[in-house]
Amino acid sequence: MRRFSAALRFAYNRLLEGEKREDLKKEDGPLCTLFGLNTRYADDALLKAQALLTSQKELGENPRKVVFGGRKLFRQLSRLKKSNLPLYERRKREWREKRKGTLYARGDRSKGGNLNLRLLVRDGALWLRINLVHRPAWALVRTSHPRLHELLSRVYTEEPYNVELALREGKVYALFTWEERLPPLVVNAQSGVLALDVNADPYGLALAIVNPDGSLRRYLTLSLEGVDQAPNKGAKELLLWQIAHRIVSLAWEEGVALATERLKHLPKGRRGDGLGKTFRRNAHRFAYRSLLRKVHTLAWRRDIQSLEVNPQDTSTIGMLKYAPLLALSKDIAAAYVIGRRALGYREEVPRHLRALLQDPSFHEHTRRFYEGRIAELRTKRRQERNPYLKRRLGRELYQARKALATLQSPQGEPGSPEGSTGGRNPWGGNPWRALRVGTLLPLLGRRVPRDLSVLKPILHGSWEGWRGGLDPHPGGGSAITGPPHVEVGSGG
Repeated sequence: MRRFSAALRFAYNRLLEGEKREDLKKEDGPLCTLFGLNTRYADDALLKAQALLTSQKELGENPRKVVFGGRKLFRQLSRLKKSNLPLYERRKREWREKRKGTLYARGDRSKGGNLNLRLLVRDGALWLRINLVHRPAWALVRTSHPRLHELLSRVYTEEPYNVELALREGKVYALFTWEERLPPLVVNAQSGVLALDVNADPYGLALAIVNPDGSLRRYLTLSLEGVDQAPNKGAKELLLWQIAHRIVSLAWEEGVALATERLKHLPKGRRGDGLGKTFRRNAHRFAYRSLLRKVHTLAWRRDIQSLEVNPQDTSTIGMLKYAPLLALSKDIAAAYVIGRRALGYREEVPRHLRALLQDPSFHEHTRRFYEGRIAELRTKRRQERNPYLKRRLGRELYQARKALATLQSPQGEPGSPEGSTGGRNPWGGNPWRALRVGTLLPLLGRRVPRDLSVLKPILHGSWEGWRGGLDPHPGGGSAITGPPHVEVGSGG
């Protein structure tokens, strides 16, 4: 393990310098001669190094700043004082194990499974033969993994499998992986999709079944409160698996594919950020990634197509377009947008919302609202003595400025679906975000209102009747224009 880990670090640095893999893995090359490895171990070290280098480039990270052993542990070691000797020694052992405790070997069909780390059945037990420099070592494999019989079948039929050994707390753990051919899909998106959206408040699932023509077939919700109340991690995992089975069974009964969002990072907050413990609790219990991983796994096993779509603006489009029009909750509407996006449909801005976006009176009203809100938040923040509340007011002030910039920017926000508009749309490059900041908080008094039915008249052009009036604004701030064509509530 120590030699292989050192060879991995050496190979990574040589690849950074531009040396060729073919030259490094030769029998008389540096990896074999310096570290006493055979050519297959040397090639596997190069493979791991190349995979790490590629992942760093894809993530946009600087590949020269990789810390073998973990950046987090490295920083903890640099901060710890030797006066706290027990903790320092424990962290130092973890650092050494992660940095030096790795051994990897790829499978090869021509070599009967795996040449350097080979599984063998002897006397009714599963053993791992580990090729060393002079003689092999043997390790008894102890596991009750549910896919053990599949691994054994590959051992008996001499199918290839990959093995990675890792040293943790003085024990050696083995990870076995192999490639499988995907079975032909029995259910695909040609019959429609079942789209799901996970929400932190209320904690639950919103499911929408979308027909191939983009229409809504049916919808339902599933509560996840039982997952939050589970007594331990094992019970929580069991409940998540049961919910995943229920979702996949529903997709099978309806004969539709599955569609979910593709999320990389969910900000969950930290103590002292001013967001409040209720928000942080709701965010930290959010089992979105774990649930989606289980759903996609079960769908693959049942030959059901599973799709992932870009999550950008799905909630915004659902709230502004489908929730008021079809009398849906914001969560069901977001799931509906996910399903339509998975089917390849593009969400156009409705005609009356497009006209509202180009109405100078609407922009004048929204501009005065946010300018008044910015001035009010500045005053409150200047007078606030509580550092946590002051931090929260600072965040709200930043959001208000960003909302105002979204309406006024001729190029739109970076990452908008259409990219730069070149000045063709004077009210922002992303019309959905401009509509969101211009309607929800200024008209309904909340960023994410529950009742969105009051926006339905706007979809039919009722903003035209509000021009010229001075009625008080229900959400605070400046007045809205025109006589009250529709009653606007607080969105509670």
